[in-house]
Amino acid sequence: MEQLSPQLQHQLAQFQQLQQQAEAIATQRLQMELQLKEVTRALEEVQKLGEDAEVYKSVGNLLIKSEKGNVEAELKERKETLELRINTLKRQEEKVTSRLKELQAKIQDAIRSRATRTPGGAG
Repeated sequence: MEQLSPQLQHQLAQFQQLQQQAEAIATQRLQMELQLKEVTRALEEVQKLGEDAEVYKSVGNLLIKSEKGNVEAELKERKETLELRINTLKRQEEKVTSRLKELQAKIQDAIRSRATRTPGGAG
Protein backbone atom coordinates (compact mmCIF):
# COMPACT_ATOMS: atom_id res chain seq x y z
CA MET A 1 0.00 0.00 0.00
CA GLU A 2 1.27 3.41 -0.94
CA GLN A 3 2.20 5.85 1.87
CA LEU A 4 -0.41 8.59 2.49
CA SER A 5 0.69 12.10 1.64
CA PRO A 6 1.43 14.40 4.60
CA GLN A 7 -1.51 16.59 3.56
CA LEU A 8 -3.90 13.64 3.58
CA GLN A 9 -2.54 12.45 6.93
CA HIS A 10 -3.12 15.95 8.33
CA GLN A 11 -6.67 16.02 6.96
CA LEU A 12 -7.41 12.60 8.49
CA ALA A 13 -6.08 13.76 11.86
CA GLN A 14 -8.21 16.91 11.64
CA PHE A 15 -11.23 14.79 10.76
CA GLN A 16 -10.73 12.59 13.82
CA GLN A 17 -10.33 15.63 16.07
CA LEU A 18 -13.52 17.16 14.68
CA GLN A 19 -15.39 13.89 15.23
CA GLN A 20 -14.29 13.86 18.87
CA GLN A 21 -15.26 17.52 19.23
CA ALA A 22 -18.70 16.83 17.73
CA GLU A 23 -19.24 13.94 20.15
CA ALA A 24 -18.20 16.10 23.13
CA ILE A 25 -20.54 18.92 22.08
CA ALA A 26 -23.43 16.49 21.57
CA THR A 27 -22.83 14.98 25.01
CA GLN A 28 -22.78 18.43 26.63
CA ARG A 29 -25.97 19.39 24.83
CA LEU A 30 -27.75 16.23 25.97
CA GLN A 31 -26.68 16.85 29.57
CA MET A 32 -27.94 20.43 29.39
CA GLU A 33 -31.24 19.26 27.91
CA LEU A 34 -31.70 16.81 30.80
CA GLN A 35 -30.96 19.59 33.29
CA LEU A 36 -33.45 21.82 31.47
CA LYS A 37 -36.18 19.16 31.79
CA GLU A 38 -35.50 18.87 35.53
CA VAL A 39 -35.54 22.63 36.04
CA THR A 40 -38.72 22.98 33.98
CA ARG A 41 -40.47 20.28 36.03
CA ALA A 42 -39.34 21.87 39.30
CA LEU A 43 -40.50 25.30 38.12
CA GLU A 44 -43.92 23.91 37.15
CA GLU A 45 -44.30 22.32 40.58
CA VAL A 46 -43.26 25.49 42.42
CA GLN A 47 -45.71 27.55 40.35
CA LYS A 48 -48.57 25.24 41.42
CA LEU A 49 -47.91 26.02 45.09
CA GLY A 50 -49.73 28.69 47.04
CA GLU A 51 -47.82 31.84 47.99
CA ASP A 52 -47.60 30.79 51.65
CA ALA A 53 -46.33 27.26 50.91
CA GLU A 54 -43.11 26.15 52.54
CA VAL A 55 -40.42 25.59 49.95
CA TYR A 56 -37.04 24.00 50.51
CA LYS A 57 -34.12 24.09 48.14
CA SER A 58 -31.11 21.86 48.02
CA VAL A 59 -27.78 23.47 48.82
CA GLY A 60 -25.06 20.84 48.79
CA ASN A 61 -26.16 18.13 51.23
CA LEU A 62 -28.65 20.43 52.97
CA LEU A 63 -32.25 21.39 52.39
CA ILE A 64 -32.79 25.04 53.25
CA LYS A 65 -36.15 26.71 53.74
CA SER A 66 -36.61 29.44 51.15
CA GLU A 67 -39.30 31.81 49.95
CA LYS A 68 -41.35 30.55 47.02
CA GLY A 69 -40.71 33.74 45.02
CA ASN A 70 -36.94 33.43 45.39
CA VAL A 71 -36.92 29.77 44.38
CA GLU A 72 -39.16 30.51 41.40
CA ALA A 73 -36.90 33.37 40.28
CA GLU A 74 -33.79 31.19 40.61
CA LEU A 75 -35.41 28.40 38.60
CA LYS A 76 -36.50 30.81 35.86
CA GLU A 77 -32.98 32.24 35.65
CA ARG A 78 -31.47 28.75 35.55
CA LYS A 79 -33.92 27.76 32.81
CA GLU A 80 -33.00 30.80 30.68
CA THR A 81 -29.29 30.12 31.15
CA LEU A 82 -29.69 26.49 30.12
CA GLU A 83 -31.73 27.44 27.05
CA LEU A 84 -29.03 29.88 25.96
CA ARG A 85 -26.28 27.32 26.49
CA ILE A 86 -28.22 24.66 24.59
CA ASN A 87 -28.73 27.02 21.64
CA THR A 88 -25.02 27.88 21.65
CA LEU A 89 -24.12 24.19 21.69
CA LYS A 90 -26.53 23.51 18.81
CA ARG A 91 -24.84 26.23 16.73
CA GLN A 92 -21.40 24.80 17.56
CA GLU A 93 -22.64 21.35 16.62
CA GLU A 94 -23.90 22.63 13.27
CA LYS A 95 -20.57 24.33 12.51
CA VAL A 96 -18.54 21.25 13.41
CA THR A 97 -20.85 19.00 11.39
CA SER A 98 -20.54 21.31 8.39
CA ARG A 99 -16.74 21.33 8.73
CA LEU A 100 -16.76 17.52 9.03
CA LYS A 101 -18.72 17.19 5.79
CA GLU A 102 -16.34 19.54 3.97
CA LEU A 103 -13.29 17.69 5.24
CA GLN A 104 -14.84 14.32 4.44
CA ALA A 105 -15.43 15.44 0.84
CA LYS A 106 -11.81 16.65 0.53
CA ILE A 107 -10.47 13.38 1.93
CA GLN A 108 -12.67 11.31 -0.39
CA ASP A 109 -11.54 13.40 -3.39
CA ALA A 110 -7.91 12.93 -2.42
CA ILE A 111 -8.37 9.17 -2.06
CA ARG A 112 -10.20 8.96 -5.40
CA SER A 113 -7.50 10.91 -7.18
CA ARG A 114 -4.85 8.60 -5.68
CA ALA A 115 -6.77 5.54 -6.82
CA THR A 116 -7.02 6.78 -10.42
CA ARG A 117 -3.26 7.39 -10.66
CA THR A 118 -1.28 4.48 -12.02
CA PRO A 119 1.07 3.22 -9.30
CA GLY A 120 4.77 2.97 -10.19
CA GLY A 121 4.47 4.75 -13.53
CA ALA A 122 7.92 6.41 -13.42
CA GLY A 123 10.98 4.21 -13.25
